[in-house]
Amino acid sequence: MRRIILALPLLFASPALAQTPSEPHTTMTKPAYPQTRRVDVVEEQFGVKVADPYRWLENDVRNDKEVADWVAAQNKVTDAYLATLPGRQPFADRIKALFNYERFGAPVKKGGRYFYAHNAGLQNQAVLWVRDTLEGEGRVLIDPNGWSKDGATALAEWLPSEDGKLLAYSIQDGGTDWRTIKVIDTATGKETGDEISWAKYTMGLSWAKDGSGFFYSRYPEPPAEAKFQALNENHKIYFHKLGTPQSADRLVYETPASPKLSHYAGITDDGRYLVIGTTEGTDNRNLVHIVDLNDSKWQARTIIGKLENDWSAVGNKGSVFYFSTNAGAPRDRIVSIDIADPGLTPKEIVPEQKETLAGASIVGDRLILNYMVDARTEVRRYTLDGKADGKVALPGIGTASGFGGELGDPETFFAFTSFNYPTTIFRYDVTTGKSTPWAQPKVAFDPSQYKVEQRFYASKDGTRVPMFVVRKATTTGPAPTLLWGYGGFNVPYTPAFSAARVAWMEQGGVFVLANIRGGGEYGKAWHDGGRLANKQNVFDDFIAAGEYLIEQGIAGKDQLAIQGGSNGGLLVGAVVNQRPDLFAAALPAVGVMDMLRFDRWTAGRYWVDDYGYPSKEADFKRLYAYSPYHNIKGGRAYPAILVTTADTDDRVVPGHSFKYTAALQAADIGDKPHLARIETRAGHGSGKPTDKIIEEAADLYAFAAKWTGLEVKPR
Repeated sequence: MRRIILALPLLFASPALAQTPSEPHTTMTKPAYPQTRRVDVVEEQFGVKVADPYRWLENDVRNDKEVADWVAAQNKVTDAYLATLPGRQPFADRIKALFNYERFGAPVKKGGRYFYAHNAGLQNQAVLWVRDTLEGEGRVLIDPNGWSKDGATALAEWLPSEDGKLLAYSIQDGGTDWRTIKVIDTATGKETGDEISWAKYTMGLSWAKDGSGFFYSRYPEPPAEAKFQALNENHKIYFHKLGTPQSADRLVYETPASPKLSHYAGITDDGRYLVIGTTEGTDNRNLVHIVDLNDSKWQARTIIGKLENDWSAVGNKGSVFYFSTNAGAPRDRIVSIDIADPGLTPKEIVPEQKETLAGASIVGDRLILNYMVDARTEVRRYTLDGKADGKVALPGIGTASGFGGELGDPETFFAFTSFNYPTTIFRYDVTTGKSTPWAQPKVAFDPSQYKVEQRFYASKDGTRVPMFVVRKATTTGPAPTLLWGYGGFNVPYTPAFSAARVAWMEQGGVFVLANIRGGGEYGKAWHDGGRLANKQNVFDDFIAAGEYLIEQGIAGKDQLAIQGGSNGGLLVGAVVNQRPDLFAAALPAVGVMDMLRFDRWTAGRYWVDDYGYPSKEADFKRLYAYSPYHNIKGGRAYPAILVTTADTDDRVVPGHSFKYTAALQAADIGDKPHLARIETRAGHGSGKPTDKIIEEAADLYAFAAKWTGLEVKPR
């Protein structure tokens, strides 16, 4: 079975003016910003009077003309500024050329057929293909590129039935997290007429073994005027029987007394059991219930009844279920639970290792375990009784993912990528242990020209933090450097290929990924070290990374730009307030910028596991101390800042970035530009069309290059 992912992280789904010696990159003229209306909103919280002069910018841009006019005015100023950067077009041209290569997703095998995503290069959306045999001729099954004129309607989650004859797929329009689910006949390509509306966070669909229907998760339909802002509560699991209307769908599981709980379902490979994972926030804690589908009552039986640890189902063999868990193992271990045993006593199969267990699956008769070794992948094999059985050979230092499959299946597929290694799909033979390339892209660059280093540096409190430094072998420091970070929600960031970053490095820029605390690179302790009362460690780690790069001569003073999205946007906003002198440019994307009101919209209430509760005094004081919107201080020169967000972001609503931008522009923080680039018909990141990805990357790198002194030359 597919491993059930039980947490909903705050994920972000992703330059230059040529310089001459006579024109230093610090030359500036402050843009004429649009006037933003201020309102007299002051609320007292725990004895602190908190001003919120731009509260009205929280309103939905679709339903509030004043907000829509403000967005249009901001984009007009930003577009005019970006148009002055001669490096913008060279970046756009080169990024487009680098994007123009075939990209594949790892195939899913069902009924002897192989289903996989494919992008020919510059298609706005990936196309779903199918092969009737492994080496057979592929054919297009679903092409979303004709679904909308602007290319912003995407094929999202999809899953074939067990016999491969049907495929359920979801549609994502304009970047929203809401989904519409449909079903297609894989032989004819015709739709069955089944349609599900208002699905959200389904975490993958799950077919009944006999193909009679599928399980999915959804929230109640929100009011029309609040569908992009209303809190997400009362998550439920339904079963849709093919050929019936959605109104007839069977309610399988809900918790009306606990509306904040979220529920995700997956069917075991033998088709007998439905495994339900229940979470409350983003933390790695969940309940587990199992439904015996052979019983017509579909009664959910409690297996894990305390919301204390992570229990991710890996698979089963009869009544014996395998779980990856952090119970008694901060870096995770594999245990089994025999549900025929009334005591439900966990039995350790693979103990906790020094490295962090990041993924697990059962393929054939082996456990395939994905470990992180200093933020890079190592894949190990074990027998089902826990005996070590070697490793899966990888092409180098990088990131491997995938390894989906079933008990008894002799093959699986995985993707491998690194900073200088475009994502390649490999077929892995579980019996022989041999990996062979299944889809290897050809990109217009020479990977041998790039140097990838892993370094370690000391944070403020002495903690040893890893970073990856990537650049052309001919680039010597100090050089304009782009430092990227995230640091939250137990999410690890590991080496991955990016065509846009190659364009930056081709021009002589350096790219750095700092694996700061708050992420999952070193398990629970690393996560705990950067959340709640320890959140300041995240900012200290990132600031220390910047200082290290300058001290080591990798970047020079006034050559350091920083970038991050979502929780990483919060990171960028916070460290700019704390150390504006350290950075030349900042690129916060879809960030959580108002830490006192984040839990009032859509998925925001999940994030209290990492941030805390604004309604609790101790948490409020910590949040208020670093909230980007509330801590912009005048009288200091700030770096150049280009804020990016999108009108359909219903994960981190754009009001966060709107208010933050307005506060920046009103503050006495110097003459460097503080602008907002607000995309239309786009969301938090997923589903964004290729042409918009290229345009945005060119704008961001042109801006960063201008303010770090990177000279951009047409290729």
